[in-house]
Amino acid sequence: MSRARAAIILAAGQGTRMKSELPKVLHEVGGRPMLDWAIAAAQSVGVGRIIIVTSPQNVAVTEHVAKALGPNATAIQDPPRGTAHAVRAAEAQMSDFDGDVIVLYGDTPFVSPERVEQIFALRAQTGGIVALAFEAANPTGYGRMILANDGSLERIVEQKDASEAERAVKLCNSGVICADSKVLFQLLAQVRDNNAKGEFYLTDVVALGRAAGFKTQIVTGTESDALGVNARAELAAAEAIFQRRARLAAMEAGVTLIDPDTVYFSYDTEIGADTIIEPNVFFGGKVKIGKGAHVHAFCHLDQTEIGDGAAIGPFARFRPGSKLGRKTKIGNFVEVKNATLADGAKASHLSYIGDIDVGPRTNIGAGTIVCNYDGFSKYRSTIGADAFIGSNTALVSPVTIGDRAYTGTGSVITKDVPAGSLGVARARQINLDGWADKNREKKQKAKDEKK
Repeated sequence: MSRARAAIILAAGQGTRMKSELPKVLHEVGGRPMLDWAIAAAQSVGVGRIIIVTSPQNVAVTEHVAKALGPNATAIQDPPRGTAHAVRAAEAQMSDFDGDVIVLYGDTPFVSPERVEQIFALRAQTGGIVALAFEAANPTGYGRMILANDGSLERIVEQKDASEAERAVKLCNSGVICADSKVLFQLLAQVRDNNAKGEFYLTDVVALGRAAGFKTQIVTGTESDALGVNARAELAAAEAIFQRRARLAAMEAGVTLIDPDTVYFSYDTEIGADTIIEPNVFFGGKVKIGKGAHVHAFCHLDQTEIGDGAAIGPFARFRPGSKLGRKTKIGNFVEVKNATLADGAKASHLSYIGDIDVGPRTNIGAGTIVCNYDGFSKYRSTIGADAFIGSNTALVSPVTIGDRAYTGTGSVITKDVPAGSLGVARARQINLDGWADKNREKKQKAKDEKK
């Protein structure tokens, strides 16, 4: 029977270099807070208990964790005295836990579920302590992983405490470590702060564990696994890594990206095969696009579902709650918000389609506006199947346009239009013969007299 799994995620740093009122770990990469990347990685490999260690100043982190994991998933480190001290802040909440625990970081978004599983698997195999290492092109600033002759991990030396020979080592410490929970806290109790920083280092657990007879091993990952974010430039670098990976994954799944570097994904974007994405398209969270669709240039989508074979854009915006059926068409300069368009419906240009349900094969003419807000409340309208909304129509919600109904161009529709009927609501045209010529003569005469 496999052992229970837990994760302690360190998120107590103030992130002063971010120069932000938002705690560092809540800044987003790929549309998801960095802390949530660590939480998701743990949850996806069967971690049943997650404790987030934060500081009393990071109230927003505590509130975020309460919504994500519940009110008892936070531990407070106060004052900050190093990584070992931070992990010990979770000791009380882990006292009844019997199983393996991994230490992750809220500002390190790229430790993947696959890597976490690899670490747990080696821990189960060896029964000892496992740390995540990586080869750094420039190891400056990182702790060094010093290996024994048999390839096991002998100790971890922080940069400030390393000798010249140790600083030449390019195998570096990510900070991620996994051990039996009870063993981990027993070893943490022995950690001392007699180092250059005067802090309690989590890395000391390796040498202490080895001295106590435990096997100490490494899993070697990539440098991006350990990419920590401490400043805005590093946040941008992390975003760039995510976007490169997301673009490659989309293309490998059968999506055509005409200019990949100009398309921006979120962590949960879903796109079906044979869909074409033109340049300068932005996907916010919770966007799903079916197969064989065509997203033209300069579209912005957020919390939207697009059906198979649909064509959208260019210059179209989709706000939360938008849902398009198969072979729908949304053209240039159309905004869709909290609306559903059934199969084959069209709004080809220059319209606002908000809080409305549109039936199949209905055509919405240019300049149509759904007037869904009265300054206090939102109202919803309905258009049936095979209807035709004339250009420059204003639908004052709530109204219902029946199946096969028409609205006349330039109408302000305030009442329901029955199925098969024509709704017209506009002033009758009156022509005043000669008025324009007389007005022009009058205006010109007044202008001449002023000279």
